[in-house]
Amino acid sequence: MTTFLKFVHLATIAVWSGGLLVLPLLFWQRRGLEAGAELDRLHRIVRLVYVELTSPAAFVAVGSGTALIFLQATYEEWFSIKMVLVGIMAMLHVVAGLVVHQLFSPAGRFGRVSFISLSVTYAVLILAILWVVLAKPQIDSNQFATHLFEPGGLSRLWHQSFGDTRMPMP
Repeated sequence: MTTFLKFVHLATIAVWSGGLLVLPLLFWQRRGLEAGAELDRLHRIVRLVYVELTSPAAFVAVGSGTALIFLQATYEEWFSIKMVLVGIMAMLHVVAGLVVHQLFSPAGRFGRVSFISLSVTYAVLILAILWVVLAKPQIDSNQFATHLFEPGGLSRLWHQSFGDTRMPMP
C-alpha cells in the first residue's frame, strides 16, 4: 500500500509542478491578443491546465502526502522544512489562479517582469523541495528552537507569545 501511495504522490507532484512551470508561459502568450478566437482558445487551454490538470493533481498530491505522513511516521526536522515549502507552493498555486481570473478580463495583461518573477519563483521552489527531499539535510533543532520539539513546547511558546488565553464561559 505504501509503495502505491508513494507512486501516486510522486506522479501527482510531477503533474502539479509541471503545470505550475508551464502556466507563466501560457500567461505570457496573452500579450498582444485582442478579443476573438485566439484569445478564447488560449483561455480554454489555460483553464484546462489550471482547473482540470494542475489543481486536481495538487489536491491528490497533498492528500497522498498526508496519508504517507501517518503511514511512515516522518518526524524529522528536514520534513518540517519540506512542509513549509509545500505550503508556499500551495499559496503560489492560488496566485496562479488569481492571475487566471484577472488575465482574461478586457484589461488583463501579464508583463515581462511578472513572467520572469513567477517562472523563477516556481522553479526555485520546486528545486528547493526536491533538494530537501533527496538530501534530507541533518538539522539540529536544538540550535535554533531549543524547546520547540519537546513535549509541551508549542503550548509554552503560545503562552509566552499571547499570554493565557481562555474560552469565555457564559
